[in-house]
Amino acid sequence: MSNPATTEKRAVILLSGGLDSATVLAMARRDGLTCYALSIDYGQRHSAELDAARQVAITGGAVAHKIVSVDLASIGGSALTDTSIGVPTGPTEGIPVTYVPARNTTFLAIALGWAEVLGATEIHLGINAVDYSGYPDCRPEFITAYQRLADVATKAGVEHHGAQIKAPLIDLSKAEIIRAGMALGVDYASTVSCYNLAASGAACGDCDACHLRAEGFTRAGVADPTRYQSRR
Repeated sequence: MSNPATTEKRAVILLSGGLDSATVLAMARRDGLTCYALSIDYGQRHSAELDAARQVAITGGAVAHKIVSVDLASIGGSALTDTSIGVPTGPTEGIPVTYVPARNTTFLAIALGWAEVLGATEIHLGINAVDYSGYPDCRPEFITAYQRLADVATKAGVEHHGAQIKAPLIDLSKAEIIRAGMALGVDYASTVSCYNLAASGAACGDCDACHLRAEGFTRAGVADPTRYQSRR
């Protein structure tokens, strides 16, 4: 009989605690992957998303969950890491102030290192079509370029068994993501999307992330389980 430890297919899942990454974890589990969840404490406005990530990792079936600290707040430049920059409540043009400089570049670097240590063959993250226009590190060309980097930046890569970077939601709308997650039993009530949570943990209902989330549930025809500060 073969040893399961030598035949399992491992994947590192970047898990923010949000709707998208929870769905990615569920998809990876569905596909038979042994999942190692990775969350980054990067100096974001609130820790609620990390608490959500812990819960999602448990209920989503990750075999391990690692939280790594990287102080992106020390360089600022984003409403998510600098409290002197307000979180916008209306539509924005161009790249929004909620863009965090080099966030996905940094997150993937850490995921790449852990994947090599684990012998994981895949890295999954939850970027998707809704974020294309606003965030440069959520675009297909970013993933393509990062894969080229990964293939030459690690021992596993140059030996031709490095991790492949997967973005399974990249062509999906929020509604499509929610429908897929519901079919896989994802508990979206335990996820956090809001950029500007109240101390009580209630979502603001006004930021772009809240609007996209609420619209996604509406278009999916699914009741929104989010607790908002004000009634929508």
